[in-house]
Amino acid sequence: MPSPRPTDSPLSRRQFLGSSAANAAGVAAGVASGVVPWMDEALAGEASPSDVVRVGVIGIRNQGRLIAGELPRIPGVQVTGLCDVDGSLLPAVARQVTDLQNGKAPRLERDFRSLLDDPAIDAVVIATPDHWHALMAAQAMQAGKDVYLESPVTHTIDEGIRLAELARQTGRIVQGGLQQRSGRHFHQAIEYVRGGALGRVHLARAWTVHQKKTIGVKAEGAAPPDVDYDQWLGPAPARPFQPNRFHHNWRWFWEYGSGELGNWGVQMLDVARWGMGVDSPLQVSASGGKYHFQDDQQTPDTLSVSFSFPDTTILWEHRLWSNHAPEGRSSAAAFHGERGTLIVDRGGWKVYGGPEASGVGSGDLLVPHLRNFIDCVRSRSEPVAGLAVSQPSSALCHLGNIALRLGTTVNVDPQTGQPRNDASANRLAETTYRAPWHWPS
Repeated sequence: MPSPRPTDSPLSRRQFLGSSAANAAGVAAGVASGVVPWMDEALAGEASPSDVVRVGVIGIRNQGRLIAGELPRIPGVQVTGLCDVDGSLLPAVARQVTDLQNGKAPRLERDFRSLLDDPAIDAVVIATPDHWHALMAAQAMQAGKDVYLESPVTHTIDEGIRLAELARQTGRIVQGGLQQRSGRHFHQAIEYVRGGALGRVHLARAWTVHQKKTIGVKAEGAAPPDVDYDQWLGPAPARPFQPNRFHHNWRWFWEYGSGELGNWGVQMLDVARWGMGVDSPLQVSASGGKYHFQDDQQTPDTLSVSFSFPDTTILWEHRLWSNHAPEGRSSAAAFHGERGTLIVDRGGWKVYGGPEASGVGSGDLLVPHLRNFIDCVRSRSEPVAGLAVSQPSSALCHLGNIALRLGTTVNVDPQTGQPRNDASANRLAETTYRAPWHWPS
């Protein structure tokens, strides 16, 4: 899950927010009661032992470590297990969690199945590389666990369809890691767009533009001694260890990740799709490539994607070698209407060229998103970013990558979200697992 980048100057932030932040209060009043998941801090307190939700965290390097440190701060939540194939990461995170839990230490595992077999664990967080997301979530649901699943929730389109069906069959709660869905100011902005204040909106844009460092060129070699590399590969094809395909950089290789479309793309495209009220596109076309970096990375450093819906178009752009982003915002979404343009990012939102309206960022998005998940584990209600929300947004990222890799326009079946009458596209939309891993029957 991407974190905010400190690329915005104080001047650009003042320009973005303008002098009309007070207008946000009136827009906030239009947000339906009970829809927005932020928690009233006054309600926080100790939970009874019977209400304690016990969580295992799988994958604790970046986002997983952050989540493991936030969960114990939520009343009535205990992190009872930590798992990572890199054993060197476990002691430090275990100490952090133990301190937050007043000495209650989590169990430490190298194989995620040990956590799934533990009947005392109610839910798991999956913060692994993308190629593990769907398969691990499927096994967790079959083991009776609810799942907080980082985005993109799947590595391919067909995994998303199967995962959604399994969630329906098992009745498990699944929250996708689309934190904007729990942001107060994002709700304000979307209510403004969908309430008609901009008039008709037929075009939305989403983007991320920033300077990424090259990953260089590295030779194959031995895996670190504390790493279970075969377990890390899991269902992906077997190959010798290569450092650039491992920690963090795995996202730039097709076998494990989805490039920047799977990183910031799924986040901001979800905001665009949310505001436009659309699910599956009819056509997807893309252009771009790896133009700037001369390194091991496979995924594009430059990309433009057009998603065509009935009466609506959503455009995506990323450039990983420039800080000159559209509208002065490094990662954002924009809605272009007859009466003005609304731009929203994690810092806030503002309308340009229309009625004066804006709202400031509502602070940390992760904590209310985790709280919404925990609340739904207890109540069995649908979370704000359940699979009905997170799966179509993940599919947009996969469709954009398929269109780029094939160099053609992909026609999409709006009922299934899958490529239509295109064998090549369907091959890229499907997953083949390396034995002995397979989709649970």
